[in-house]
Amino acid sequence: MAKKEKQSETAKLKEKLLIQKKNAVIKLSDEEIAECDKFCEGYKDFMDKSKIEREAVEYSVNLLKENGFTEYKKGMKLKAGSKIYVNNRGKAVIMAVIGTAPIDEGVRLCAAHIDSPRLDLKQNPLYEDNDLAYFKTHYYGGIKKYQWTTIPLALHGVIIKADGTSVTVNIGENDDDPVFCITDLLPHLAANQMTKTLAKGVTGEQLNLLIGSRPFKDDDESGTVKLNIMNILNQKYGITESDFISAELEAVPAFKARDIGFDRSMIGAYGHDDKVCAYPALVALAECRKPVHTAVTVLTDKEETGSDGNTGLCSAYLRYFIADIAEALGSDERTVLSASQCLSADVNAAFDPNFPEVNEKNNCTYINNGVCLTKYTGARGKSGTSDASAEYVGRIRRLMDSNNVIWQTGELGKVDEGGGGTVAAYIANLNVDTIDLGVPVLSMHAPYEIVSKIDTYMAYKAFKVFIED
Repeated sequence: MAKKEKQSETAKLKEKLLIQKKNAVIKLSDEEIAECDKFCEGYKDFMDKSKIEREAVEYSVNLLKENGFTEYKKGMKLKAGSKIYVNNRGKAVIMAVIGTAPIDEGVRLCAAHIDSPRLDLKQNPLYEDNDLAYFKTHYYGGIKKYQWTTIPLALHGVIIKADGTSVTVNIGENDDDPVFCITDLLPHLAANQMTKTLAKGVTGEQLNLLIGSRPFKDDDESGTVKLNIMNILNQKYGITESDFISAELEAVPAFKARDIGFDRSMIGAYGHDDKVCAYPALVALAECRKPVHTAVTVLTDKEETGSDGNTGLCSAYLRYFIADIAEALGSDERTVLSASQCLSADVNAAFDPNFPEVNEKNNCTYINNGVCLTKYTGARGKSGTSDASAEYVGRIRRLMDSNNVIWQTGELGKVDEGGGGTVAAYIANLNVDTIDLGVPVLSMHAPYEIVSKIDTYMAYKAFKVFIED
């Protein structure tokens, strides 16, 4: 009996003084787990309809309109409860709900990105080689090139024709659509290829999309397979080959979002990085009614290539939006930004028992341990990070604990292993308190990534309590 009491005291002291890493399933009731699963059904629908950034913006704008948001124009009158959004060129979107507190107290900002690694078509993509037709591609973001061979690929995007009219393309998602593919060598003939490193086994110029093999009619002339493909595209879309010059077409995996595991506890899909944070942030803002502080969510483009360009967060479009609403509410951009707080809504790499050597186990994230709070990102010596202050980490930590959000901390791999960045630094550079908070991901940047349903729901819960605080 005495020994049992002593163990109980030890357990109590451990719980009081030590970090207890526990699977969130142990902490949640059956009803709470069911709520997580229900939320993720909406997320899977979003994933299937938002393979590229343009589609994510369209989905977001439709959801916002359903929830009473109106498109903001400079000079519009604003008051507490006003719900507004700005569509930036169809590739990024900012949304806001005006709070009851003076705008001088700053905004609560969530920032996620809606672009993902993919294969972009080159400006002159179409060619024929030995009676096979191909599209040339240029990969976008950090990928392992070999992972993109021999999987079904869909084609999404927009074509701006010579007359200025626009054509939307979405081929490969419906069951009766054709899909496309990048071929690879059979093992029998790959002896030389298999001596190369994974980085060099498939080159960027070999990522050519196979799109056809039948020649135009019975002609014997060369180039008729290419002609046949162009004729099909002309009949379907009214385009000629020169229209590819003003097109943005992206080859993405044709996979649907699916439950993973006998217990259906995880979701496999293309583009969890970073739509698994974008969707919870979007829904949390769309549901927001009249917060204390003005709530702002930005779903941005170009993060995977450095956030440059006028739809990435190195652009001034977020600053301009804050400046406009600050002016409309009797303040100024500098005052508002300096008083603002931000959750940079981006993912972290989940610990993978198949590859334990890249992580330091005390400081990495785990599937089903909740949403991840990442104080700093960057590479090796924290290069390229904003490194949130202890005071701000403490504030967010208290906020999560007081609202029963299950969370964990983590960094992106061992110190000398590599690392990566998010949009946090670009927002922090505006004098905004900023920290990364997002979902742990297995197989990040692969064509098929995996996340936990519980972690996804905890991201939604975290963003919701943050913007309503």
